[in-house]
Amino acid sequence: MDSLTQIALGSAVTVAVMGRRTAAWKAALWGGVAGTLPDLDALIDHGDAILNMVLHRAESHSLLFLTLLSPLLAWLVSRVHGEQPLWRRWWLALWLTLFTHPLLDNMTVYGTQLLQPFTDHPFGVGSIFIIDPAYTLPLLAGVIAALVMRGQGHSLRWNLAGLVLSTAYLGWSVAAQQVATSVARTSLAQEGVVAERLLVTPAPFNTVLWRLVAITPTHYHEGYYSLLDGRVAVRWTRHERGADLIARHGQADPVARIARFSHGFYRMSQTPDGRVLVADLRMGQEPHYVFEFDVGDATTVGQVTATQRSSRPDTDAALAWLWQRARGADLLPMGAALAAPR
Repeated sequence: MDSLTQIALGSAVTVAVMGRRTAAWKAALWGGVAGTLPDLDALIDHGDAILNMVLHRAESHSLLFLTLLSPLLAWLVSRVHGEQPLWRRWWLALWLTLFTHPLLDNMTVYGTQLLQPFTDHPFGVGSIFIIDPAYTLPLLAGVIAALVMRGQGHSLRWNLAGLVLSTAYLGWSVAAQQVATSVARTSLAQEGVVAERLLVTPAPFNTVLWRLVAITPTHYHEGYYSLLDGRVAVRWTRHERGADLIARHGQADPVARIARFSHGFYRMSQTPDGRVLVADLRMGQEPHYVFEFDVGDATTVGQVTATQRSSRPDTDAALAWLWQRARGADLLPMGAALAAPR
């Protein structure tokens, strides 16, 4: 999730656990700090764009390592504020704050290595977009109320209410994802598409509109389903995966890393000047992807440093399309003009 959301969650959790044992501002401050700490790994440059991607949310998001860090952080905080008798309570509060950070990240599609150092498997439920106001705003409102209304008997209840509402929203996102998954599978069967794997993840900023990606050995199919759609069938577009390039370069280290990290949701392509590209299909929409990398030319794939060359759609056009499609408008994906519709 985005940094503001993680700060809000960290503050809300710490305020809730500390209660009236310490000042609300102290709990909110240190909760925000603890909520930010795991994401500081983004500042590390591993010297390669693909490594920077796959090594984010790794050791810094390990449930074990964060558990080991929590008593040290609690000791520091209790010493700073002269609250040594509250050390155990600070420990509980900050452990929960550190622990919930990767658990929330796990709800996104990116991939979070929760079980480092035992496995580097990138877990990801993919039921919520990295920025979703419906999740973040209740947390912010609750924390702000606890700070502004300090001393009043019901101030902490607002913070608790924000936590309950945001958690319930996560539950809703999983339920909505299951509905969209069922629709997608039915639609693929009707189209006669036998998919090796299916991705169902929310479109930006909401859990009403869902992006669907079905992978076959040679193609990927992209479609959208809104919970407000009056129809059940999904309008799919079909795109080349770059099967020849995958056969030729799929074992090269940078391509293999993306294939594993994306759980197989990737494509390869080649530019007119011979540059070989690999893109993670989970984040973005055709033809624009956040994580697309230049891995060299046909003779140097795996031997040169990968560079990122992301592209983004026109913001105004994308938001207009998103709003209309979420409301159930019968629109093809934005990249349909470049696709071969089925």
